[in-house]
Amino acid sequence: MLVERVLAGDQGAFELLVIKYQRRIQRLIGRMVRDVDLVEDIAQETFIRAYRALHQFRGDAQFYTWLYRIAVNTAKKFLLELKRDPTISENAFKSDDEGDETFWTGSEPTTDETPESVLAAKEIAAAVNRALEALPQELREALVLREIEGLSYEEISEAMNCPIGTVRSRIFRARETISGKVRPMLERQTGKRW
Repeated sequence: MLVERVLAGDQGAFELLVIKYQRRIQRLIGRMVRDVDLVEDIAQETFIRAYRALHQFRGDAQFYTWLYRIAVNTAKKFLLELKRDPTISENAFKSDDEGDETFWTGSEPTTDETPESVLAAKEIAAAVNRALEALPQELREALVLREIEGLSYEEISEAMNCPIGTVRSRIFRARETISGKVRPMLERQTGKRW
């Protein structure tokens, strides 16, 4: 409905779209770009490109899926121009938006927290982040869309412009790779349920 209002000439409706999706887009870009200073610039460029191409949005997919694709392409273009490798920023996993249930902050308390369990949890989280960072771009992108952004396989297929079978395969391979790197740490934590 907001897209239709923008196309009808309502500038305020586009501002509402920006407000609604700005944090999610910035977190997405933050996972691709190590330089935190670039995140805001790339997000702004994403929304400019989306505004200019809004007439091409057919409504076949969710608006966020369409906007996600623009954000990824914009970030990749920036990275190519700067000749930088896409990696995940540590800040991408920190959120000041406690109300966003789709984003893991890493600070969920447990009932039997001890200094040892807190340290072990931090070590495991760091190992997961390192493993995620080391994944090839297409595996990392598929896994982030599924596990962090909460998109369905169909939405990921559309966003990544590949068949659903490819999406399932990428997510499986990403999970297996991360599991292989984290499993030894978990096995050392006998008697604990992770």
